[in-house]
Amino acid sequence: MTKKEYGQDLQFTAEVDIRPKISPPDLSALTVSVDPIEIGEDDVDAELQSLRTRFGTLTAVDRPVAVGDVVSIDLSATVDGEDIPNAAAEGLSHEVGSGRLIAGLDDAVVGLSADESRVFTAKLAAGEHAGQEAQVTVTVRSVKERELPEPDDEFAQLASEFDSIDELRASLSDQVRQAKRAQQAEQIRNATIDALLEQVDVPLPESYVQAQFDSVLHSALSGLNHDEARFNELLVEQGSSRAAFDAEARTASEKDVKRQLLLDALADELQVQVGQDDLTERLVTTSRQYGIEPQQLFGYLQERNQLPTMFADVRRELAIRAAVEAATVTDSDGNTIDTSEFFGKRVSAGEAEEAEPADEGAARAASDEATT
Repeated sequence: MTKKEYGQDLQFTAEVDIRPKISPPDLSALTVSVDPIEIGEDDVDAELQSLRTRFGTLTAVDRPVAVGDVVSIDLSATVDGEDIPNAAAEGLSHEVGSGRLIAGLDDAVVGLSADESRVFTAKLAAGEHAGQEAQVTVTVRSVKERELPEPDDEFAQLASEFDSIDELRASLSDQVRQAKRAQQAEQIRNATIDALLEQVDVPLPESYVQAQFDSVLHSALSGLNHDEARFNELLVEQGSSRAAFDAEARTASEKDVKRQLLLDALADELQVQVGQDDLTERLVTTSRQYGIEPQQLFGYLQERNQLPTMFADVRRELAIRAAVEAATVTDSDGNTIDTSEFFGKRVSAGEAEEAEPADEGAARAASDEATT
């Protein structure tokens, strides 16, 4: 407060963070390089093996457990001699070698026969004693061996629409290629953002970074009823510390805020506008990830006032697509990569108007809410 006199106007000074002005680089000069797509026979063999496993049959055997077997097991655990009821289970089905359930379980059961037990040490993953060392007892109740069908024409006809194993392998090769193209697209996306960040100085308003950090911390604490003391204990038990967590979270928050501010500025410069189809596509994709209906997700986001955040994220994604489309993208072998399959055409203002755009003011409001 700079002046306070009775009967006079009150004068004061306030300091607030404002959205910094950012000038995005020339996208046509942007170059991005990623790893090439390589598909070997081992990749196809792995897919074929997975398919054979799905069509395999389980047969009970009277011998010690080996990797690849499917066993029925009972589990119990103690911490400092105290039984942990929530860690006990009976009749669990487990594929040996899969690495699921508990770390160290696979090594513990190999060599055991039915009705034999073994004790091993493992950290509990959940519950009141999460992160603590426990003495876990595993008892094998039954052992089954998975018999796989021969990879021949008969199997191809059983497992697919193809008549021969060669046709099936060719189809699996195409599936592997498509999966690796999707992985490459994600690499292109991340490399493009990194290339943009390298060329632009993005000021970081402290309030923006703090808000992002608070969001990260809130998510980390939500599973512990926001018990920070217990959270700190878990970090120590995992070989970390609260100081290390805070440092890592703050670094990540700074990068996230930089990315958001840069992409918002890029979207402004390109006059990117979000159409109804863009929002619908995001709703459908996200709802599939959570296994719910798009209308249910929409209601959830609306109830929690998170629709502006989704709007801002979609707008940024359209800006990334535009950057990728304008950039020169090659693999490390020097081959030019066609990015249209995953990133589509660059969004122009004219095209956005034809796609039922949301108004510019809503876009700015959504962007402000998402970064503050």
